Amino acid sequence: MDVEDARGAVSALMPRARSDLSDLVAIPSVADPRQFPPEECARAARWCVDAFTEAGIRDVRLERTPDGSDAVVGHTPGPDGSPTVLLYGHYDVQPPLDDEAWRTPPFELTESDGRWHGRGTADCKGNLVMHLTALRALASMGGGDHPFPVGVRLLLEGSEEQGTGGLEAYVEQTAGSLGSDVIVVADTGNAAVGVPTVTTTLRGLANVVVHVESLAGEIHSGMFGGAAPDALAALIHILATLRDAHGNTTIRGLDATARWDGVAYPADQFRADAGVLPGVELVGEGTVADMLWARPAVTVLGIDCPPVVGSAAAIQPRASARLNLRVPPGMNAKAAQDALVAHLTEAAPWSVRVTVEPEADGEPFRAATDGPAYGVLARAMADAYGREMVTAGQGGSIPLCNVLADTYPGAEIVLLGVEEPLCLIHAPNESVDPSEIENMALVETLFLARLGGQTD
Repeated sequence: MDVEDARGAVSALMPRARSDLSDLVAIPSVADPRQFPPEECARAARWCVDAFTEAGIRDVRLERTPDGSDAVVGHTPGPDGSPTVLLYGHYDVQPPLDDEAWRTPPFELTESDGRWHGRGTADCKGNLVMHLTALRALASMGGGDHPFPVGVRLLLEGSEEQGTGGLEAYVEQTAGSLGSDVIVVADTGNAAVGVPTVTTTLRGLANVVVHVESLAGEIHSGMFGGAAPDALAALIHILATLRDAHGNTTIRGLDATARWDGVAYPADQFRADAGVLPGVELVGEGTVADMLWARPAVTVLGIDCPPVVGSAAAIQPRASARLNLRVPPGMNAKAAQDALVAHLTEAAPWSVRVTVEPEADGEPFRAATDGPAYGVLARAMADAYGREMVTAGQGGSIPLCNVLADTYPGAEIVLLGVEEPLCLIHAPNESVDPSEIENMALVETLFLARLGGQTD
């Protein structure tokens, strides 16, 4: 396969890619029946069945998973002796959050400033379109009895954003049915637009809810303030012990000094990507990459306390907070959660009552990068982008990766995709750069062709 022929085939498919993404974005497939009807996820699943069937995958069907969501599963055998590659993505999306914060309709693909805007354009419907475009490009250049140069398995998830574990349980229950030589997890992306990147590590997570109680009920702040123990003030004190003055994580028993040895994340770029306000400092004494990909990080997700509007001159008898601890590779998530629980309990002032409820936990992931597929991928990325591939971590978690690694220990797991920092995934105004869909579809086209022995 000639690189420029492949590039031309993918380029010719980009109008189809835009149409596909427009159709998908228009389906509000949020896997939370409290916010959107379940029929919308069902509609997105059926769309995927039809689209991937048309693209050449055989026996595409819906499989109900233990959490009630539908997985889209399919398989097309490759030529004799060719490897099998599993393509993963998810068709469910995050809720739009604040509709007023969107500059364009969240469920309508809108082009602006050279980017395609809408919920799911990057995470993860843009990655599904990447898969479709690569498969169509391969089929258009192929011939003979097999549409693709490798065997292709399809595994698309319908509840990834809710974290309810349906697909993980499905994989465990059907162990062996998805056996592949290479697993492409398309739910990450590049370090920046135009920088070909493979993700090699994912942080795990450990969530808890901490409750503080100090009084039988609310009491007047004028009559009792000064001697009465304020539960909200106690909670604030406890939370303040989780970081030092520089912003380093200070949970007892957790190492927060590790270094990241992959691609750097320039501080100026990070400030712009994250929308850090002028004059506000970044936190932590390591590099940005150290803080994001190599060290534990704790975030206060929410606090239960009286809102400002409507609050009274009263001392609070109880307060709660929900915390998210991101756990880097090399650190056990359950042990980290236990350390967080112990820290919160021991940090309580004035002998206030503290209870901590552990919530979800998920182990971090580190991909093995010494297999042959990574060499093929590096060459495909270099040919598609005209520059060498780099490696990066990702601060988010994909629990499925550990399940796949445990279930199929012989498979090489590759994490890539169309996402990059400007995409604003999970936030209002999510978008994707169409050049990333085009270039990453070309990467996948070359990667699959070369795995199947079709070299240029």
